[in-house]
Amino acid sequence: MKKFKNLKIWQEGIKIVFIVYKITSQFPKEEKYGLISQIRRCSISIPSNIAEGYGRNSDAEMNRFLNIARGSSYELETQLIISTELGFMDTKQLNNLTEQLENIQRGITNFQKKLKK
Repeated sequence: MKKFKNLKIWQEGIKIVFIVYKITSQFPKEEKYGLISQIRRCSISIPSNIAEGYGRNSDAEMNRFLNIARGSSYELETQLIISTELGFMDTKQLNNLTEQLENIQRGITNFQKKLKK
């Protein structure tokens, strides 16, 4: 039986979590309960929802949780843009993460297409 850990979109989501934690550790300490917390929770939501949907053993449920994961990816992207505008991270970091998020978004869409077949 295939496991959720074998899903490329889940693996990519985990990579984003590690990058986000590294970057946000450099944010101002006063953002601990603001942007840092929000960004970290959002990044964790992506692979977590992919895993939870997989565990439901239903294509409809998997699709629902993939939609939540995709929404979290867009939310994370927005928060990263805000962080860059506030000077907490640089444009290069933003571009790298945005590219990775776009890959996950495409992967989610492709996975959903396979579920519909």
